[in-house]
Amino acid sequence: MAVKLNEKALQHAKRLIRDNKVVADTRDDWSEHAPSTDEQNKFLDKNGSSEYSKWFLGVDDDHPEGQKGRYKFPYGDFKKVHRCAVISGESRAGQYDHDDIREALGDLLARLDEHTEKSG
Repeated sequence: MAVKLNEKALQHAKRLIRDNKVVADTRDDWSEHAPSTDEQNKFLDKNGSSEYSKWFLGVDDDHPEGQKGRYKFPYGDFKKVHRCAVISGESRAGQYDHDDIREALGDLLARLDEHTEKSG
Protein backbone atom coordinates (compact mmCIF):
# COMPACT_ATOMS: atom_id res chain seq x y z
CA MET A 1 0.00 0.00 0.00
CA ALA A 2 1.48 3.32 -1.07
CA VAL A 3 -0.05 5.72 1.48
CA LYS A 4 1.47 9.17 1.63
CA LEU A 5 0.80 12.31 3.62
CA ASN A 6 -1.89 14.56 2.18
CA GLU A 7 -0.36 18.03 2.65
CA LYS A 8 -3.53 19.77 1.46
CA ALA A 9 -5.50 18.03 4.23
CA LEU A 10 -2.86 18.87 6.82
CA GLN A 11 -3.06 22.56 5.97
CA HIS A 12 -6.86 22.39 6.04
CA ALA A 13 -6.81 20.81 9.51
CA LYS A 14 -4.42 23.48 10.80
CA ARG A 15 -6.74 26.22 9.51
CA LEU A 16 -9.74 24.58 11.16
CA ILE A 17 -7.91 24.41 14.49
CA ARG A 18 -6.82 28.04 14.18
CA ASP A 19 -10.45 29.00 13.44
CA ASN A 20 -11.67 27.07 16.51
CA LYS A 21 -13.54 24.47 14.46
CA VAL A 22 -12.66 21.68 16.87
CA VAL A 23 -14.30 19.10 19.11
CA ALA A 24 -12.27 18.36 22.24
CA ASP A 25 -13.62 14.85 22.68
CA THR A 26 -11.87 11.82 24.14
CA ARG A 27 -10.05 8.94 22.49
CA ASP A 28 -12.90 6.43 22.38
CA ASP A 29 -15.50 8.85 21.00
CA TRP A 30 -14.49 8.45 17.34
CA SER A 31 -16.57 5.31 16.82
CA GLU A 32 -19.64 7.42 17.65
CA HIS A 33 -18.52 10.70 16.07
CA ALA A 34 -17.15 9.40 12.76
CA PRO A 35 -19.33 10.16 9.74
CA SER A 36 -21.38 7.18 8.62
CA THR A 37 -20.91 5.68 5.17
CA ASP A 38 -24.09 7.45 4.09
CA GLU A 39 -22.80 10.81 5.39
CA GLN A 40 -19.49 10.25 3.61
CA ASN A 41 -21.26 9.42 0.34
CA LYS A 42 -23.50 12.48 0.59
CA PHE A 43 -20.53 14.77 1.28
CA LEU A 44 -18.57 13.26 -1.62
CA ASP A 45 -21.53 13.55 -4.02
CA LYS A 46 -22.27 17.14 -2.99
CA ASN A 47 -18.70 18.48 -2.75
CA GLY A 48 -16.56 16.27 -4.98
CA SER A 49 -13.37 14.36 -4.31
CA SER A 50 -11.17 17.45 -3.96
CA GLU A 51 -13.13 18.70 -0.94
CA TYR A 52 -13.62 15.18 0.40
CA SER A 53 -9.87 14.52 0.32
CA LYS A 54 -9.20 17.53 2.57
CA TRP A 55 -10.59 15.53 5.49
CA PHE A 56 -8.07 12.67 5.25
CA LEU A 57 -4.36 12.89 6.06
CA GLY A 58 -3.45 9.85 3.96
CA VAL A 59 -3.73 9.24 0.23
CA ASP A 60 -3.40 5.69 -1.10
CA ASP A 61 -2.05 5.73 -4.66
CA ASP A 62 -3.19 2.13 -5.16
CA HIS A 63 -6.76 3.46 -5.50
CA PRO A 64 -7.89 5.74 -8.34
CA GLU A 65 -8.62 9.43 -7.90
CA GLY A 66 -12.12 10.10 -6.59
CA GLN A 67 -12.61 6.67 -5.04
CA LYS A 68 -13.33 6.70 -1.29
CA GLY A 69 -10.79 3.95 -0.65
CA ARG A 70 -8.04 6.31 -1.80
CA TYR A 71 -8.40 8.43 1.35
CA LYS A 72 -7.16 7.24 4.75
CA PHE A 73 -6.78 8.65 8.25
CA PRO A 74 -9.82 10.90 8.71
CA TYR A 75 -9.47 13.65 11.29
CA GLY A 76 -12.96 15.14 11.42
CA ASP A 77 -16.64 15.04 10.54
CA PHE A 78 -16.61 17.36 7.48
CA LYS A 79 -17.27 20.32 9.78
CA LYS A 80 -14.75 20.18 12.62
CA VAL A 81 -11.52 18.49 13.66
CA HIS A 82 -12.18 15.83 16.29
CA ARG A 83 -9.51 15.18 18.87
CA CYS A 84 -10.62 11.54 19.07
CA ALA A 85 -10.07 11.07 15.31
CA VAL A 86 -6.59 12.58 15.53
CA ILE A 87 -5.65 10.25 18.41
CA SER A 88 -7.11 7.22 16.64
CA GLY A 89 -5.34 8.06 13.39
CA GLU A 90 -2.01 8.66 15.12
CA SER A 91 -2.19 5.22 16.70
CA ARG A 92 -3.12 3.48 13.42
CA ALA A 93 -0.44 5.34 11.46
CA GLY A 94 2.14 4.16 13.98
CA GLN A 95 0.92 0.55 13.70
CA TYR A 96 1.35 0.59 9.92
CA ASP A 97 4.65 2.50 9.86
CA HIS A 98 3.26 5.61 8.17
CA ASP A 99 5.69 7.79 10.10
CA ASP A 100 5.04 11.03 8.21
CA ILE A 101 1.29 10.72 8.82
CA ARG A 102 1.83 9.75 12.47
CA GLU A 103 4.06 12.80 12.97
CA ALA A 104 1.53 15.08 11.27
CA LEU A 105 -1.25 13.75 13.49
CA GLY A 106 0.97 14.18 16.55
CA ASP A 107 1.50 17.80 15.54
CA LEU A 108 -2.25 18.29 15.10
CA LEU A 109 -2.90 16.76 18.52
CA ALA A 110 -0.41 19.16 20.12
CA ARG A 111 -2.06 22.08 18.30
CA LEU A 112 -5.51 20.93 19.43
CA ASP A 113 -4.44 20.58 23.03
CA GLU A 114 -2.69 23.94 23.01
CA HIS A 115 -5.70 25.60 21.39
CA THR A 116 -8.07 23.99 23.91
CA GLU A 117 -5.94 25.20 26.82
CA LYS A 118 -5.92 28.77 25.47
CA SER A 119 -9.64 28.92 24.71
CA GLY A 120 -10.90 26.70 27.52
